[in-house]
Parts: sequence; structure tokens; C-alpha cells
Amino acid sequence: MALKKICLVTTSPLIVNFFLVPYLRRLREIGEVHLALDTSGNVPLKETSGAITYSIPIRRQIAPWHDLLTLIQLTRHFARNRFDIVHSFGPKAGLLTALAGWLARIPLRLHTFTGQVWITRKGVMRWILRAADKIIATLNTHILADSPSQRDILVEEDIVRAEKCKVLASGSVSGVDTSRFRPDPVARGELRAALGIPLNAMTFLYLGRLTRDKGILDLARAFDSARLESGYLVFVGPDEDGLQHGIEHLCGPGRAKLRFAGYTPAPERYLAAADVLCLPSYREGFGSTIIEAAAAGIPAVGSRIYGITDAIIDGRTGLLHAPGAIEEIAACLHRLANDDALRSALGNAARQRALSEFTQDRVMSAVLAFYRGLLDV
Repeated sequence: MALKKICLVTTSPLIVNFFLVPYLRRLREIGEVHLALDTSGNVPLKETSGAITYSIPIRRQIAPWHDLLTLIQLTRHFARNRFDIVHSFGPKAGLLTALAGWLARIPLRLHTFTGQVWITRKGVMRWILRAADKIIATLNTHILADSPSQRDILVEEDIVRAEKCKVLASGSVSGVDTSRFRPDPVARGELRAALGIPLNAMTFLYLGRLTRDKGILDLARAFDSARLESGYLVFVGPDEDGLQHGIEHLCGPGRAKLRFAGYTPAPERYLAAADVLCLPSYREGFGSTIIEAAAAGIPAVGSRIYGITDAIIDGRTGLLHAPGAIEEIAACLHRLANDDALRSALGNAARQRALSEFTQDRVMSAVLAFYRGLLDV
């Protein structure tokens, strides 16, 4: 029997490096894997695992003329290769793949929702972005959500029918590699030394893209408000909105306790060096960094929004706060900085939950079983 042809589509090597390498590895068991993405940026692909890779100029930003040309290119690519299934990740890749897959008559069209851009927008832009998600859900034959609460929102907002949308295992895109994300005292000491942070200093970590939607300005204000004598705050990730100067300004004299590391291919080292992960986001599909931190034995402070509420059990594996509530965030930081026993208990419980529910093997086994059912292999 001929190998099934599978094409994964996304916008950036960042998404592949953080989430999709397990797909490239495991899907080879059932078919010929292709990968289409925009490789024009500065971030290299970490691994392709033998996948046949194509560069398609898929921009994350709205660019109508460019998007039309990309749609034509993607449709031709699909038609020429006659894929059995196409699977998209991310809003722009999702919209273009849904349209191109439908036009090219690809029999199985799958999209994974990982958060809704429109949830924080208002007016015409909210309507446009919401309509794009509706098109994605309508034109694809199957839909996945990376958390139960995100699935609930998609159904409640009439984006997708309940019977069409599934969550695999307990959620997340590809689970967490527990051999990589784990407590590591050696890395903890090395990285703290490199950052100029004392070994016993309380260290909070933000890990991800530096954008306003992630609530990092709220985090800066809360860190300043908490006035932690020995506290440090580390930001790791690309500064997409140019926020570093604003963060430093908000922290005033406390800016000496800030560290900015930029993009890293080794987030596990920063997690090993941290005491608490912070994700004060306004929108999140799941919060994969929370589970990665959990696997490393690190509790999290996060917004009480859909997606994050699946990743943090409030009072058991971390602490939740209302989105945008500066003083509430500050209180969470202060509480964890001054209660070693609580911080340790939350971290231990978070690690046990990550090991039982969110391992990469468990999640990817569910993904592979789902694919086998779709492709009848």
C-alpha cells in the first residue's frame, strides 16, 4: 500500500521548534511527511526529521495582496502533491490552508486551534478575525483544540460545532518532553551565574513572545508594586512589540533586577534557573510553557482565562489571578516569594500532574491514533 502523504503547514520555524518536531518524528510511522512554512526569517529550523520541507511565504500579519499570492501558491502546491491530509497550526496558516485545501480538493483537512486572536479585540477587527476562525472551522473536515476550555469557547461562540471539535488526551499541542524539561541543579547554577543572579535569589520568569496580549506590561507593574527585596524578573523570548524599554521604565529603580535574554533554543535551562513562571496573558489556547515549567517542578502564576485554567489548578499547581489585575498579580508574586513551603508544594504537585497527564508520549500517542483513524492505516 502506498504511503499516505501528510502536509503540516505553519507560519514560522518558531512554531515548528517549540511544538511540531514530535509530529515530524512520529507521523513518519504512518506516512510521508511534508512541511510547508515561511523560512525567510532569522530563526532556523531546529529539526525536520526527514520531512520534505517547502518554503511558502506565509506572513502572520494581515497583508491582502501578499496573502492572495500565497493562497495561489499554496493551492498549487497542494494540488501538485495530492496530499491525503493537510494539517495547519496558527491563525494565518489556518485560514490559507483551509482555503487552499478546499480549492485543491484535499480529502482530509485538519486545523489545531491554539488560541483566538479576536478574543481581545473590538469592533471591525474583532469581526474580521472571528470570521476567519469561522471559515477555518467550516472548510476543514476536522478540528482540534489544544485545551478543553478553548473547545468550550469555540462551541459557545458558534465557531465550530461540538461534534466536529476534539481535544486529544488532556490537551496541549504535543505534550512536554520530560527528559528535557526537568529539575536540573547544574543548569540552575550555570545560568544564574551567566545572568548575574545570586543562587538563593527569588527568580520569576516570563517565557514567550514579548507582546502586549501576553500581559507582560502588567507583570512589570506588578513586579514593581511587589517590591521584593531579593526578587529578579527574567524575560525570555523575542521582543516582537519592542517592549523592553517600556518594561524598564515601569520598574523604575527595580530595573536593575530585570534580565532580558531574547529568543532561546533552550528554554529548559531558563526554567531550571527559575523559581516561578509567570503568564499574565489576556488570551491563551493552553499555556504550554506552564506545563513545561511544571515538568521542571516550577509552579506558575497565570491569568484566570480559558486555556490557562486547564494548565494551572489554582492553589494546587499554581496561582490564578484576574487578567489585568496588577495588585492581584503582585500579591501572588509576594506570596510565593515569601512562602517556601507553599512554593515547593505547588511545584511538586505541578510536576506530578505533568508526568501523569501531559507527557509527550501520551499526547503524541493520542495524535497518532487520531491520524490512524482518519487515514485508515
